[in-house]
Amino acid sequence: MRDIATAQPASIILDSQLHSQPSEKRPASVLGVIPARLASTRLARKVLRIIAGRPMLAWVYEAANTCPQLDRVVIATDSDEVAELCRQNNWPVQLTSADLPSGTDRVHAIAQQIPADIYVNIQGDEPLLKPEHLTALLRPFTQPHVEVSTLKVLCTPENIANPNAVKVVTAADGRALYFSRATIPYDRDARIGNAPQYWKHIGLYAYRKAALQRFPTLPPSVLEQTERLEQLRFLENGIDIYVEPTDFDTIGVDTEEDLHRVEALLRR
Repeated sequence: MRDIATAQPASIILDSQLHSQPSEKRPASVLGVIPARLASTRLARKVLRIIAGRPMLAWVYEAANTCPQLDRVVIATDSDEVAELCRQNNWPVQLTSADLPSGTDRVHAIAQQIPADIYVNIQGDEPLLKPEHLTALLRPFTQPHVEVSTLKVLCTPENIANPNAVKVVTAADGRALYFSRATIPYDRDARIGNAPQYWKHIGLYAYRKAALQRFPTLPPSVLEQTERLEQLRFLENGIDIYVEPTDFDTIGVDTEEDLHRVEALLRR
């Protein structure tokens, strides 16, 4: 059984708080960005919700900050309340516009202020994040042609038909062919004993700077708007996404039920 893992800036805190552990094998400059939007349609104020005695954001930040491949980690938020929590805990934080429509746009806003070769988009609602996720996410960048990467984990039977669990299909070289909330691939003949392997997408991303800079210049794509999956904008515009497998599943917190499941796991 697989493990379940756990506009313009108004202020910036960096310097002494930044985490850095050099490594000869990683790119020269890798910045982790945690988009932490306070408003949420399904679970209000979720990044500040207390899980096992600590704000959700604390679990995410501390896991990211222990990943040796990241030179720096910064929290990007549109909320003064979230920024104040960061200051109280000496977490690097930068305020970004509340009008930014996606986490990728928020990472892009940070990229205009902090130079790096690779930017890592670390969702603020993934309290089961492990450093191993980020290590796997950065692995494809040893290949110079890789512009964007993300993660996949074997899909549990209950998630195969769950539209909240995004599925991904890849080519033999790891390139994403498509992401969908539907069950893909569709097993037309329902082959007993020879069913296809289903992969759940984990919504962490890494981008070379050039690919990240292109993202907001591209109009929202038809597939992106249909599936409500922003990564499809890259695919529809010919930007390959390479998908790295991981053994560690996560639970993105979108509902009260998710929050209680995560809390039970963290308390164990």
